[in-house]
Amino acid sequence: MSEFLDASHVFLDTPATNVDEALEFISEKAVELGLADDKQATLDAFKAREAEGTTGMMEGFAIPHAKSASIKKVGVLVVKFSGDVEWETMDKKPIRVAIALLVPDGEVPATHLQLLSKVAVMLMDESFRSATIADNDAASISDRINDGLLK
Repeated sequence: MSEFLDASHVFLDTPATNVDEALEFISEKAVELGLADDKQATLDAFKAREAEGTTGMMEGFAIPHAKSASIKKVGVLVVKFSGDVEWETMDKKPIRVAIALLVPDGEVPATHLQLLSKVAVMLMDESFRSATIADNDAASISDRINDGLLK
């Protein structure tokens, strides 16, 4: 797992303005990248998770995650938005970056929880958050997140 997140899985200046548009974009890209084989089923999994409780965190970040039979392999997508995205968050502020986690149904449950935990730890680090928000280089963003996932 030397490189979990490829730079091609980092999307910059995405024009979504709300959570539904963001999740639709993520689901579409998951299919294009071969991580999932059914956009609607993947989107439904993201929306079902969101209905259980928001994945909007704090300081401009969200961690949408989905587990579904339509997801074929574990993956991470990072989406930086071109503007503020309306998303229910703990601090009532809009989202600027989503770190999306995709996990196949048959995957060991610990994989999902480990990924979620590692991303949450990264988001507690103010220097990680500010560097990621300011960064507009996909390779640099993927390197930063890979470093955090491999700790």
